[in-house]
Parts: sequence; C-alpha cells; structure tokens
Amino acid sequence: MTPGRRSLRIAAPSPGVPPILAVPAVLGLALLVVPLAALVSRAEWSTLWTDVTSPPALSALVLSLQTGVAATVLCIVLGIPLALVIARASARTAAVLRAVVTVPLVLPPMVGGVALLFLFGRNGWLGPVLDAAGIRLPFTTAAVVLAQAFVALPFLVLALEGSLRAIGSRFEEAAGSLGAGRWTILARITLPLAAPGLVAGVILCFARAVGEFGATALFAGNAPGVTQTMPLAIYSAFNGAGVTQGTGVALSLLLLATALLVLLLVRAWRPGSLR
Repeated sequence: MTPGRRSLRIAAPSPGVPPILAVPAVLGLALLVVPLAALVSRAEWSTLWTDVTSPPALSALVLSLQTGVAATVLCIVLGIPLALVIARASARTAAVLRAVVTVPLVLPPMVGGVALLFLFGRNGWLGPVLDAAGIRLPFTTAAVVLAQAFVALPFLVLALEGSLRAIGSRFEEAAGSLGAGRWTILARITLPLAAPGLVAGVILCFARAVGEFGATALFAGNAPGVTQTMPLAIYSAFNGAGVTQGTGVALSLLLLATALLVLLLVRAWRPGSLR
C-alpha cells in the first residue's frame, strides 16, 4: 500500500432477504392462514361430533373414504407402470409423457368432468359401446372413482417417477448382470429403493381423491348416498340443500385435518426429513 493513501474497503452486502420484502411475505402468509383460522373459529365445538356423525355427514364421509380408496388402488395399478415407463424413457419421450401427465394438475376440474362425460357419456366416444354392454357410468358411484382417479393419478406418477430418476438404474443393471429377472429386479430392487416416492405419491393421491369436487360434480352428480362425497356435501350445505351449515363446517374441518395429516406423513417419508 502506498504511504499516505487510504485503503478503500468495499463492504460486502450482507446475505439474506431485503427487509422491505418482509411486508409482502407476511401478507402472503396471512392470505393462506387467516381464512383457515376464520374457518376454525366458526366451528361449533359443542356439537362438532354430532354434526360429523349425523346420517347425511356419515353417508358423505363413508362414500368419500370408499371411493378414495378405490381411486387410489386404481391409480396404483395404472400409475406405477406409467411412472416406470417415464423414468426409463429417453429424455425427449419422458418430457412429453411428463407434460401429458401434468395436464390434470393445471386443468380446471370442471373441464376434466366435461371430458369424462364426453368420453363415457351416452353420446360420448365409448357411450354406445358401454350401452351395448349394459354398463352405465355417468352419475354412478363408479363415476366418482373415475373422476377422482383422473385428478389424483398425476400426484402418484410424478412422485414415483422423480424417485425412480433419483435412484438411477445402476443397481438394476448390476442385478441384471448377476442373472436376476426383470420381475425380480422390479420387486426386490426398483420398488424398494423408490419406496419413499411411492408412499408419498400414494398418500397425496388419496388426499386429492378425497378432496375432489369439480370433475365429480359434472361427471357423477350430487346424489346423496350415491355420488355425494364430502366436498359435494359441503357445497350443498352452503346452498341450502342437504346437510346443515354446521355439518358443512364440521366436514370442512375434517378435510382440513386430513390435509395437515397428509403433509406430515409425506414429510415423514422424505429421505432426510428427520435431520
């Protein structure tokens, strides 16, 4: 350093978020939390159990659980092979298939219901074939399962496909070089290694199926005991039909609790989540 000349020190900017961004961040958090707090505050805790166990509420709850489980099983049967195909396809093919699978996630649920109606309805593509076989799908319990599977399948496929891509194929190749067959590799190596993604996908799939509303309303209708799931019962309650508003609030709290439980379960199954 030259004598008599001051050294210039440039202070490095401190890491972190600019303080001014705290304001919109708090507002964004409030937008998510305050409405839920308002919902919880409207609950009649003294009659909550009675509301949830009333015959209309129990009918919607049982139907939601039954169809949700059936839709999840259907998604497992179809989703695991689809996730395997995407994970092991070439980059270009995988990108196209992944985009197709993602469509139901960004598609308005009502549009999904219309699409299912135009496919399986009496005047749809498969309508005449189903009529000839004596099969009627729209506005039945089976229609609820199909609508739920349509919107829930991407959650399972994308979660499992991401897990499969993360583990790669080196263990499968090693097992194949030692003489293991394809089914053995799938059952003993591929799926066990991808178990965290599979379990998380199944949990998310079930939660999405239970909470499905739009596609179910258009494709399956809102018949109590037949197609009226919990979301449809809640909708009916605030439109002056079906269950009371107290029961609607109780069912809303039940769905909220289910969503929170799902988030905790998914986090517990993530690798390194307990660190």
